[in-house]
Amino acid sequence: MATFDDDEIAAAMIGEAEPYAVKVFIEDYNPAWPDWYAEEEAVLRAALGDTAVRIEHTGSTSVPGLAAKPLIDMLLLVPDAADEAAYLPALEAAGYALRVRQPDWYQHRCLVRRVDSGARWSVNLHVLSPESGAPEIERILTFRDRLRTHDDDRAYYERTKRALAQRDWKFVQHYANAKSEVIEEILGRALPG
Repeated sequence: MATFDDDEIAAAMIGEAEPYAVKVFIEDYNPAWPDWYAEEEAVLRAALGDTAVRIEHTGSTSVPGLAAKPLIDMLLLVPDAADEAAYLPALEAAGYALRVRQPDWYQHRCLVRRVDSGARWSVNLHVLSPESGAPEIERILTFRDRLRTHDDDRAYYERTKRALAQRDWKFVQHYANAKSEVIEEILGRALPG
């Protein structure tokens, strides 16, 4: 839920940062999305065993009734996200590719599986650790849970996403950045303080 400029995007990318060459496509809620997540969770648990401290379905596909890009966002908590040797080989063997490494932002890693690379559906797998990533983990799960339980916030967020999807974006992160103000507004209603 953080915003990143082009230099930060380039610095965090593994491989070349590729422009997002097509418009963002938002589709109506698909009741198959929870099943897609469940299959991915099973793949992760089989690959990682006890190294997977916690796995959560996050992002818009985790909110019943919310339109979204047909891409499953997942949060994987491991004991130490910086210790890539403990989990990365198993995830790569399961078909994931490391795309983002952000040691200065909660030790965040993002791995992907994409339909255009042979996956059944596209996945963004965000890897954090319970301790170092605690503030961001709380924000991600609070936002998801708020949208699941507050129809007005869910509808507001969907309107925002659909409006932003009408624009052209150089990188998908720019689309994500553009949603930040609305996300912060909704989180302001959900988080104490």
